[in-house]
Amino acid sequence: MRTYPLPSATLTPNTPDYERLPLIKPTGFREYDARWLFGPELNLMGVQYLGMGLGTLIKQRGVKPEIVVGHDYRSYSAAIKLALTQGLMATGCTVHDIGLAVTPAAYYAQFALDVPCVAQVTASHNENGWTGVKMGMNKPLTFGPDEMSALKDITLNTRFDLSAGGAYHLHTDFAQRYIAHLTDRKPFTRNIRAVVACGNGTAGAFAPQVLGKLGIEVIQLHCTPNHTFPNYNANPEDMEMLHDMAAAVKHHNADLALGFDGDGDRCGVVDNTGAEIFSDKLGVLIARNIAKQHAGAQFVVDVKSTSLYNTDPVLTELGAKTDYFKTGHSYIKRRTTELNALAGFEKSGHFFFRQPYGLGYDDALVSALMVLDMLDANPDKSMADLVATLPVTHGSPTMSPHCPDEEKYGVIDAITAHFQQVANNKQPLCNLPIIDINTVNGVRVTLEDGTWGLIRASSNKPELVVVVESPVSEAQRNAIFAELKKVMATHPAIGAFNQSL
Repeated sequence: MRTYPLPSATLTPNTPDYERLPLIKPTGFREYDARWLFGPELNLMGVQYLGMGLGTLIKQRGVKPEIVVGHDYRSYSAAIKLALTQGLMATGCTVHDIGLAVTPAAYYAQFALDVPCVAQVTASHNENGWTGVKMGMNKPLTFGPDEMSALKDITLNTRFDLSAGGAYHLHTDFAQRYIAHLTDRKPFTRNIRAVVACGNGTAGAFAPQVLGKLGIEVIQLHCTPNHTFPNYNANPEDMEMLHDMAAAVKHHNADLALGFDGDGDRCGVVDNTGAEIFSDKLGVLIARNIAKQHAGAQFVVDVKSTSLYNTDPVLTELGAKTDYFKTGHSYIKRRTTELNALAGFEKSGHFFFRQPYGLGYDDALVSALMVLDMLDANPDKSMADLVATLPVTHGSPTMSPHCPDEEKYGVIDAITAHFQQVANNKQPLCNLPIIDINTVNGVRVTLEDGTWGLIRASSNKPELVVVVESPVSEAQRNAIFAELKKVMATHPAIGAFNQSL
C-alpha cells in the first residue's frame, strides 16, 4: 500500500520543504466550503492532496466520479485549479474544466453537462491572498458539515483511494453557454438604466453581457476583471462598495445599481435615489412578488435576516410561510430543497430560486433578473417606490469583530449560554422581556417589541457576525446593540469592537 507524508500545518515559503511537502492548515476546512490564505496556509501540493481527498470522498459516497471544475479571477486561481485537477484525476475522476467562471456557472455546468459533482476554485469576496473551493456532489446542493468533516479526515490523514482511469475535458465555450442560458428569455420592455458594479471581480466578464443582451442600458462600474482589486473587494454587503454604487446612481441618474460579489453568486442593490437596500429587505419584495403567484408559498431565510418575512402584512395575507435557518449558502440551499420552498434568501445576498424560477442554486444574475422583472412589471414605480411599500424597520449592516478560528465557536457557546440564562431567569433586556431565543446558528435574541440581536461565528473567516434590528426605533436598535457589545466585551478573544450605528 502506497503511503504519503502527512500534510504540515505550517511550512516556511521559499524553502526546499515547502516545494516538496504538502501544506494544509486544518482550519481551512470550514462548515460548508474551504478557505485558506494561499502561501502561508496552503501550497500547491496541499491543493493536490485536497483533490485526492475529494476524489476519494466522491467514490466512497458511491457517486459517479465525474466533476466540473472552474476558477475565479485571481492571479493564482488557475494554478490552484490545475493542482486540484491533478489530484482528482489521480483518483480516477473525469474532470470537466470550464475555465474562468463565476461560481453559478459551475453549478449550471452540472446540469448542462450532466455531471454530478462540482469544485469551483474561489475565495468569493475575501481579500486578495485568499483561495478556497466550493464543492458539491448532489446537484444543486453543496457540501455541509458532514461532507466537509469527511473530506478533512481523508485529506489530513492521507486516506486516499487512488486509481487509474482519470480523464480531462476542457470546455472552452462554456462561458458562452452560460450566458446563452441566462438570456434565453424575453427582453425587458421597460427602459431600465442600471449601474452594474463588479468590483473588478469575475462577474465583470459576464454580468454586463447578460444584462445588455436583455435590453438593459448598462453603466459599467469597475467591470474590468483585475486580480489586484484596485478599488475595493467585490462584496455588495460592504458599505464601501454600496456607497460607490450609490454615487454612480446619482451621477448617471440611473434607475438602480446592481452589485456583484467576487464570484458572482451574490447581488446587492441600490435604488434610484442612491439608497442602499439591505439584501434581506430586497428578498421580502421578491418574496411578495412570488407569493402573489403561488398561494401559501414557503420560503427559507437565514438568521441574519429581517423579521419582516414573518411580520410583513402582505406576506401574511398571502399565506406565505418562512423558516429561519442557519446562515450559509450550503445550509439555505439544502433547507430550501428539503422544505420544497420556492426560494431561499440570505442577508448576505445569496438568493436561491427553485422551479419555475431557477435550478435551486445561488446565482447573482438570476437574482438581478428577478429584481429587474419587478421593475418591468411596475412601469409607473421606481425602485424606491417599491421599497417604500415595506414596513419600516431599523436595521444594521453586518458587523464582523475579529475572533480567532480556534476560539470563535467556544466564545459563541458561552454567549449563547449567557442569553439563555437571562431568558430562563426572566430577566429583562433593554427593559423588555425576551420572547424568543433562536440557537439554530449562534444566538438570536428577540424582545417583546420585536427588536432582535444576533451574534454568531463566521463560517469563512476568523470573525464573529453581529446584526441587530428594531421595528420600533433607532434608539431601541442601538439599545440592544449596546447590550450585545457589553456581553462581547467580557470575552478577551474578541478583538476591539468600536463599531457604532
